[in-house]
Amino acid sequence: MQTDLEISQNAVKKNILEIAESVGIPADFVESYGREKAKISLEAFNGKSPDAKLILVTAINPTKAGEGKTTCAIGLADSLAAIGKKTILALREPSLGPVFGLKGGATGGGHAQVVPMEDINLHFTGDLHAITTANNLIAACIDNHIHFGNALGIEKVTFKRCLDISDRMLRDVSTRFKDETRNDSFNITVASEIMAVFCLSSDLDDLRKRIGRIVIGTNKEGTPVTVEQLGITGSLIALLKDALKPNLVQTVYHTPAFIHGGPFANIAHGCNSIIATKMAMCYADYVVTEAGFGADLGAEKFVDIKCRTAGIAPDAIVVVATLRALKMHGGQEKKDLSQNSPAAVRAGFANLATHVRHMKNNFGYAVPVRAALNLFPTDTDEEIAAFRALCEENDIAFDIITSHRDGNQGAISLAENAASDIEKAAVACDKKAFPSYDLANGLEKNIRIICKKFYEAENIVFSEKALARLNELIALGYNNIPVCMAKTPYALNDGSEDKNTVHIQDIALSAGAGFAVILTGDIMTMPGLPRVPQAQLIDFVNGKITGLI
Repeated sequence: MQTDLEISQNAVKKNILEIAESVGIPADFVESYGREKAKISLEAFNGKSPDAKLILVTAINPTKAGEGKTTCAIGLADSLAAIGKKTILALREPSLGPVFGLKGGATGGGHAQVVPMEDINLHFTGDLHAITTANNLIAACIDNHIHFGNALGIEKVTFKRCLDISDRMLRDVSTRFKDETRNDSFNITVASEIMAVFCLSSDLDDLRKRIGRIVIGTNKEGTPVTVEQLGITGSLIALLKDALKPNLVQTVYHTPAFIHGGPFANIAHGCNSIIATKMAMCYADYVVTEAGFGADLGAEKFVDIKCRTAGIAPDAIVVVATLRALKMHGGQEKKDLSQNSPAAVRAGFANLATHVRHMKNNFGYAVPVRAALNLFPTDTDEEIAAFRALCEENDIAFDIITSHRDGNQGAISLAENAASDIEKAAVACDKKAFPSYDLANGLEKNIRIICKKFYEAENIVFSEKALARLNELIALGYNNIPVCMAKTPYALNDGSEDKNTVHIQDIALSAGAGFAVILTGDIMTMPGLPRVPQAQLIDFVNGKITGLI
């Protein structure tokens, strides 16, 4: 049996110019990076409107058993193309943190992959390096400004350096200048504000405005100091101008795929760039995209942050689950997941049912929602029958998909049913008021709304630090901006034993991105590596990369 990497390396890939031509992207707008990758000029938007039907793929709360959300998104796009729908895929770029850490890459699996897998998972076209460099140029210029007299009177620095590697030693660092020591910490690049700004910008001018208004600290009067005041916005645009162009690649079955931007969904907003999604919507009839982790994080932020900013809305939502993950939610140990247990499926099904209910009811219009069961070889007929019965009992539309094994034939029923759902719902959907909360409510009320709607928690506990920060943001005029919740992806609440309570530990302003980050529980913005990281398994042998998953 071939590994994911072997399937990718053996795939027959078309020239990227041919992939672009297949959806009508003129060759003049294609900037090739070799024959299998390209950036697409922002001029490709000229005279085009993002009219495609948008399908969001989300999931249940993840487990160590895996759910295969990206695999399912790729499989759905390939199957839509297989039934004759003009389709483009829009995904995030992988972070090197997970690639060398616990999860591995983020290019799908089996016969549902985007290729070239090695390039996409590693350096790709250099976007994450550009974002890291831009972020750290800001940090260097802040300290340089202070060193040479501090004309802006910066008293407190809040902007953090970043690195796109999981490194727990950077969670708590001290820097020293002359006799002054500053306690500080790093973010992983995909949790940085530059990444969020990059993915929420509509064009170069918007990127410039957003970068300029990033708050890097406060002066002695408590007034925010911005990047624009440092006078370096132009240099940052120079670093990011090429990165802002979406990357075009293909699936194993030659479905075009835009892969661009990569914010984490547990500590950032978890969606690929607005530019890539809207460009895909200009050249396809159907666009399949995904949002990170479970629906409580990725899907909520996709609608309330990304779609609100972009002026788009999903036409359908797919919630991915596996029997293995449901069994873990039902209490079965990972080592026992190959054992037949319909009872564990039934015990864990509540997680799927909860997310489907939230997707149906929590937004401002009745978006069609389907569950997708991502089948594994160890799944038994009894477990599948239990899942089928539970979906019918809970009035959940569902499809069983085998894209990992069967490629573009593995999600045909999901493709047909999703397209049919969209057609039936087209008249009924009023997507003008789709977010789950109104910005006019203010930060505190909207935090409570999200916690109640998506985490089913009634008791919200603010630490003294979080309350002080909330009041500070209100006083500074940031009360009516979107909320970006930062919490564990593995549970509906913040991971505490009291499922009815969410603990707000701190609040951070991302003025450039245009939202406030609400840190809950013990969430951290710099992950660590596992005991045996993927970095010990990856190699370059006989002209080929090995060990990537």
